[in-house]
Amino acid sequence: MAASPSSSAYEFPSDLLAGQEELHQVRSELIALLKRLPWSVEPLDGFSDGGGWRKVERPASPGWTPDEQAEVEKLRERERELAVFISCHRFWKELSGPDAVTARAQLKHAHTTPPPPDSGADESR
Repeated sequence: MAASPSSSAYEFPSDLLAGQEELHQVRSELIALLKRLPWSVEPLDGFSDGGGWRKVERPASPGWTPDEQAEVEKLRERERELAVFISCHRFWKELSGPDAVTARAQLKHAHTTPPPPDSGADESR
């Protein structure tokens, strides 16, 4: 059940929260993998181009192995599945207009936990 429009929090179904958390994880894994891989999927020579508004240089790329390509595709496919699951979830039928926009924004950050409240004790004594 959704919270009232004036509320700052929504009661997201557990499967929706789990889907969003997995989407964050899959995207994190995909970004980390892409940062480790060579810049080009196919083997290409390096190049240097200083004629544009900024200099661009790339070393030679050995390309991606078939296993690396398969891993990227697997993560991208799972990312698409989760994005469809989240965006088409039945929960969104309960909301419309600005409430839906606010709830979708809050869902993206629902996995982050706020820092523990200050105990009020002064530790500088």
